[in-house]
Amino acid sequence: MLHATPVYYGFGVPRGDGSGVVIIPGFLGTDLYLMELHGWLQRIGYRSYFSGIGINAECPNLLVQRQLNKTIERALTETGRKIHLIGHSLGGVIARSVAGQRPQDIASVITLAAPIRGTATSRTVLNAADAIRQRILREHGPGVLPDCYTGRCTCSFVDSLKRDISDSMMETAIYTRDDGIVDWHYCMTGDREVDFEVPGTHIGMAFNPSAYAVVGERLAMAQSSE
Repeated sequence: MLHATPVYYGFGVPRGDGSGVVIIPGFLGTDLYLMELHGWLQRIGYRSYFSGIGINAECPNLLVQRQLNKTIERALTETGRKIHLIGHSLGGVIARSVAGQRPQDIASVITLAAPIRGTATSRTVLNAADAIRQRILREHGPGVLPDCYTGRCTCSFVDSLKRDISDSMMETAIYTRDDGIVDWHYCMTGDREVDFEVPGTHIGMAFNPSAYAVVGERLAMAQSSE
Protein backbone atom coordinates (compact mmCIF):
# COMPACT_ATOMS: atom_id res chain seq x y z
CA MET A 1 0.00 0.00 0.00
CA LEU A 2 2.83 2.39 0.82
CA HIS A 3 4.29 2.10 -2.70
CA ALA A 4 0.89 2.88 -4.21
CA THR A 5 0.46 6.20 -2.40
CA PRO A 6 1.55 9.67 -3.58
CA VAL A 7 3.19 10.42 -0.23
CA TYR A 8 5.75 7.66 -0.83
CA TYR A 9 7.04 9.55 -3.88
CA GLY A 10 7.02 12.88 -2.07
CA PHE A 11 3.90 14.34 -3.67
CA GLY A 12 2.25 16.82 -1.35
CA VAL A 13 4.99 16.40 1.26
CA PRO A 14 6.98 19.49 2.34
CA ARG A 15 10.59 19.40 1.17
CA GLY A 16 13.32 18.91 3.73
CA ASP A 17 16.22 21.29 4.30
CA GLY A 18 18.99 18.68 4.33
CA SER A 19 19.05 18.32 8.09
CA GLY A 20 19.90 14.98 9.67
CA VAL A 21 17.31 12.44 10.78
CA VAL A 22 18.36 9.42 12.84
CA ILE A 23 15.89 6.50 12.80
CA ILE A 24 15.80 3.91 15.58
CA PRO A 25 14.25 0.41 15.30
CA GLY A 26 11.92 -1.24 17.81
CA PHE A 27 12.30 -4.19 20.17
CA LEU A 28 14.10 -7.15 18.53
CA GLY A 29 14.33 -5.15 15.28
CA THR A 30 17.31 -3.93 13.28
CA ASP A 31 17.86 -0.97 10.98
CA LEU A 32 17.09 -3.26 8.04
CA TYR A 33 13.29 -3.06 8.36
CA LEU A 34 13.48 0.74 8.36
CA MET A 35 14.99 0.89 4.87
CA GLU A 36 11.73 2.18 3.34
CA LEU A 37 11.56 5.01 5.86
CA HIS A 38 15.26 5.76 5.37
CA GLY A 39 14.91 5.99 1.59
CA TRP A 40 11.75 8.09 1.81
CA LEU A 41 13.40 10.62 4.11
CA GLN A 42 16.27 10.95 1.64
CA ARG A 43 13.80 11.37 -1.21
CA ILE A 44 11.95 14.27 0.44
CA GLY A 45 15.13 16.18 1.21
CA TYR A 46 16.64 15.02 4.49
CA ARG A 47 19.93 13.34 5.32
CA SER A 48 18.80 10.08 6.88
CA TYR A 49 20.93 7.95 9.20
CA PHE A 50 20.40 4.40 10.41
CA SER A 51 20.90 4.07 14.16
CA GLY A 52 23.81 1.65 13.93
CA ILE A 53 22.73 -0.13 17.12
CA GLY A 54 22.43 -3.58 15.53
CA ILE A 55 19.56 -5.63 16.95
CA ASN A 56 17.51 -3.81 19.56
CA ALA A 57 17.81 -6.53 22.19
CA GLU A 58 20.31 -5.07 24.62
CA CYS A 59 20.45 -2.80 27.65
CA PRO A 60 19.11 0.49 26.19
CA ASN A 61 21.63 2.49 28.19
CA LEU A 62 24.49 0.56 26.58
CA LEU A 63 22.93 0.86 23.11
CA VAL A 64 22.85 4.64 23.49
CA GLN A 65 26.33 4.97 24.98
CA ARG A 66 28.14 2.54 22.69
CA GLN A 67 26.44 2.96 19.32
CA LEU A 68 23.65 5.50 19.00
CA ASN A 69 25.61 8.45 20.35
CA LYS A 70 28.31 7.78 17.73
CA THR A 71 25.71 7.98 14.97
CA ILE A 72 24.30 11.19 16.42
CA GLU A 73 27.77 12.75 16.62
CA ARG A 74 28.39 11.85 12.97
CA ALA A 75 25.08 13.36 11.90
CA LEU A 76 25.80 16.55 13.83
CA THR A 77 29.24 16.85 12.27
CA GLU A 78 28.15 16.13 8.71
CA THR A 79 25.10 18.40 8.72
CA GLY A 80 26.35 21.16 11.00
CA ARG A 81 22.98 21.56 12.69
CA LYS A 82 20.62 19.99 15.19
CA ILE A 83 19.18 16.64 14.20
CA HIS A 84 15.77 14.95 14.31
CA LEU A 85 15.08 11.58 15.93
CA ILE A 86 12.42 9.11 14.78
CA GLY A 87 11.88 5.95 16.79
CA HIS A 88 9.51 3.04 16.24
CA SER A 89 8.13 1.25 19.33
CA LEU A 90 11.01 0.78 21.81
CA GLY A 91 13.08 2.87 19.42
CA GLY A 92 10.77 5.79 20.20
CA VAL A 93 11.34 5.32 23.92
CA ILE A 94 15.09 5.38 23.25
CA ALA A 95 14.67 8.53 21.13
CA ARG A 96 12.91 10.34 23.98
CA SER A 97 15.61 9.28 26.40
CA VAL A 98 18.33 10.64 24.12
CA ALA A 99 16.38 13.88 23.72
CA GLY A 100 16.32 14.22 27.50
CA GLN A 101 20.07 13.67 27.69
CA ARG A 102 21.07 15.91 24.74
CA PRO A 103 18.50 18.71 24.37
CA GLN A 104 21.11 21.00 22.83
CA ASP A 105 21.59 18.62 19.88
CA ILE A 106 18.02 17.57 19.05
CA ALA A 107 15.57 19.63 16.98
CA SER A 108 12.61 17.23 17.20
CA VAL A 109 11.53 13.79 18.37
CA ILE A 110 8.91 11.69 16.56
CA THR A 111 7.67 8.44 18.10
CA LEU A 112 5.83 5.76 16.13
CA ALA A 113 3.62 3.51 18.29
CA ALA A 114 6.05 3.94 21.17
CA PRO A 115 4.88 3.24 24.74
CA ILE A 116 6.33 6.46 26.11
CA ARG A 117 4.12 6.72 29.19
CA GLY A 118 4.36 3.16 30.48
CA THR A 119 4.13 -0.41 29.27
CA ALA A 120 1.09 -2.62 28.84
CA THR A 121 1.67 -5.34 26.28
CA SER A 122 1.08 -9.00 25.51
CA ARG A 123 2.46 -11.84 27.63
CA THR A 124 4.53 -13.01 24.64
CA VAL A 125 6.35 -9.69 24.43
CA LEU A 126 6.88 -9.60 28.20
CA ASN A 127 8.35 -13.10 28.13
CA ALA A 128 10.69 -12.10 25.32
CA ALA A 129 11.76 -9.01 27.27
CA ASP A 130 12.49 -11.13 30.36
CA ALA A 131 14.59 -13.52 28.26
CA ILE A 132 16.58 -10.56 26.93
CA ARG A 133 17.03 -9.25 30.49
CA GLN A 134 18.46 -12.56 31.65
CA ARG A 135 20.89 -12.63 28.73
CA ILE A 136 21.98 -9.05 29.45
CA LEU A 137 22.72 -9.94 33.08
CA ARG A 138 24.67 -13.05 32.05
CA GLU A 139 26.76 -11.23 29.43
CA HIS A 140 27.45 -7.98 31.27
CA GLY A 141 27.28 -9.01 34.92
CA PRO A 142 28.10 -5.98 37.11
CA GLY A 143 28.32 -3.85 33.94
CA VAL A 144 24.55 -3.28 34.16
CA LEU A 145 22.13 -2.75 37.04
CA PRO A 146 20.25 -5.86 38.28
CA ASP A 147 16.88 -4.37 37.31
CA CYS A 148 17.98 -3.65 33.73
CA TYR A 149 15.15 -3.99 31.18
CA THR A 150 12.48 -3.45 33.84
CA GLY A 151 10.52 -0.44 35.05
CA ARG A 152 12.53 -0.58 38.28
CA CYS A 153 15.84 0.26 36.64
CA THR A 154 17.48 3.50 37.84
CA CYS A 155 20.16 4.00 35.18
CA SER A 156 20.67 7.26 33.30
CA PHE A 157 18.52 5.97 30.43
CA VAL A 158 15.47 5.56 32.65
CA ASP A 159 16.22 8.78 34.53
CA SER A 160 16.24 10.74 31.28
CA LEU A 161 12.79 9.35 30.38
CA LYS A 162 11.35 11.13 33.40
CA ARG A 163 12.41 14.52 32.09
CA ASP A 164 10.03 16.65 30.07
CA ILE A 165 10.92 17.25 26.45
CA SER A 166 12.72 20.58 26.20
CA ASP A 167 10.74 23.53 24.86
CA SER A 168 13.52 23.96 22.30
CA MET A 169 12.48 20.82 20.40
CA MET A 170 9.26 19.71 18.73
CA GLU A 171 7.61 16.52 19.94
CA THR A 172 5.30 14.26 17.94
CA ALA A 173 3.62 11.03 19.07
CA ILE A 174 1.94 8.97 16.34
CA TYR A 175 -0.28 6.13 17.51
CA THR A 176 -2.99 3.72 16.32
CA ARG A 177 -5.97 2.38 18.25
CA ASP A 178 -5.56 -0.93 16.40
CA ASP A 179 -1.98 -1.33 17.66
CA GLY A 180 -2.26 -4.99 18.61
CA ILE A 181 1.07 -5.12 20.50
CA VAL A 182 1.05 -2.37 23.13
CA ASP A 183 -1.79 -0.43 24.73
CA TRP A 184 -2.21 2.61 22.48
CA HIS A 185 -3.12 4.81 25.44
CA TYR A 186 0.53 4.66 26.53
CA CYS A 187 1.70 5.88 23.11
CA MET A 188 0.20 9.35 23.60
CA THR A 189 1.53 12.38 25.46
CA GLY A 190 -1.92 13.69 26.36
CA ASP A 191 -1.34 16.89 24.38
CA ARG A 192 -3.69 17.15 21.40
CA GLU A 193 -1.22 19.41 19.60
CA VAL A 194 1.39 16.67 19.75
CA ASP A 195 -0.57 13.39 19.46
CA PHE A 196 -1.62 12.13 16.02
CA GLU A 197 -3.83 9.09 15.44
CA VAL A 198 -3.47 7.07 12.23
CA PRO A 199 -5.08 3.80 11.04
CA GLY A 200 -2.99 0.66 10.98
CA THR A 201 -1.08 -1.72 13.23
CA HIS A 202 1.92 -1.54 15.53
CA ILE A 203 4.38 -3.34 13.27
CA GLY A 204 2.93 -1.71 10.15
CA MET A 205 3.67 1.77 11.51
CA ALA A 206 7.11 1.65 9.87
CA PHE A 207 5.39 1.35 6.45
CA ASN A 208 2.26 3.41 7.14
CA PRO A 209 1.59 6.14 4.52
CA SER A 210 -0.60 8.08 6.95
CA ALA A 211 2.24 8.09 9.48
CA TYR A 212 4.70 9.17 6.77
CA ALA A 213 2.46 12.13 5.91
CA VAL A 214 2.45 13.25 9.55
CA VAL A 215 6.22 12.78 9.77
CA GLY A 216 6.77 14.96 6.70
CA GLU A 217 4.56 17.76 8.03
CA ARG A 218 6.07 17.71 11.52
CA LEU A 219 9.66 17.67 10.28
CA ALA A 220 8.88 20.68 8.12
CA MET A 221 7.37 22.49 11.08
CA ALA A 222 10.38 21.66 13.24
CA GLN A 223 12.87 22.99 10.70
CA SER A 224 10.92 26.21 10.26
CA SER A 225 10.95 26.81 14.02
CA GLU A 226 14.72 26.41 14.44
